[in-house]
Amino acid sequence: MENFPEGCPFPVLKISQYPLPTALVQRMASECRSLLIVEEGQPLVEEMIRGLLGTPIPVKGRLSGELPRTGELTPDNVRGALGLPRRESEAASQLTMPRPPALCQGCGHRDVYTALNDVLREHYPNHKVFSDIGCYTLGSLPPFRAIDTCVEMGASVTMAKGAADGGQFPSVAVIGDSTFTHSGMTALLDAVNEKSNITVVISDNLTTGMTGGQDSAGTGRLEQICAGLGVEPEHIRVVVPLPKNMEEIRRTIREEIEYKGVSVIIPRRECIQTAKRHNAKKQ
Repeated sequence: MENFPEGCPFPVLKISQYPLPTALVQRMASECRSLLIVEEGQPLVEEMIRGLLGTPIPVKGRLSGELPRTGELTPDNVRGALGLPRRESEAASQLTMPRPPALCQGCGHRDVYTALNDVLREHYPNHKVFSDIGCYTLGSLPPFRAIDTCVEMGASVTMAKGAADGGQFPSVAVIGDSTFTHSGMTALLDAVNEKSNITVVISDNLTTGMTGGQDSAGTGRLEQICAGLGVEPEHIRVVVPLPKNMEEIRRTIREEIEYKGVSVIIPRRECIQTAKRHNAKKQ
């Protein structure tokens, strides 16, 4: 619709349900020469439509190459799939080199990953780090390249547990404070019940940084939550992720990895973005 402000000249079927409305799809296919599937994420609908059409008709989208296989859709790349000429603004945008997202300068997650990398790369060449969904997932990118997986919210702890139960050592989970209270607590309880040999790093920036700085459900209570779930209090360790504390953080990580059981490390420092806003309000 952004490419056709005066109205789209083609029939449009907006699918907002599952299972697919197969009768509507088949009816549209019978009235058109080809179908373009404009779909965010994986080409799930495109794959299904290819399987349910009885009559051969070209189906275009991510799988056929008209739309990019990875990344988000934009009005410009959809414009190309529609066969429309490029806009001047699109041509100009090609002159700018894309830059991948990165952790903010001054972010406490940076110090966490620096210390974690120092310990694991020096002492544990066979380590695996299972992470989760949040701004700290950017630790997978350079310069840190600190995490091995990111699947879904809460999966860091469950994957670390499964790997440890299968013999992986060390098995480390990195999860944010908000994600932990969203779907990591049940996983930690399971690990405690099974006495799994994992180290869980709950990187606490005192907010929900990924979605704009809302209050986090567990702020100020993470230690009590972990203790209530059965983690031994002496293996719930809090550190302040700052460069001046790097030696203490490295020592804490090493000690808790060597502990044969469930241990939790909570690096705690306010998100640099919310800290700026709070300071501005005070001034």
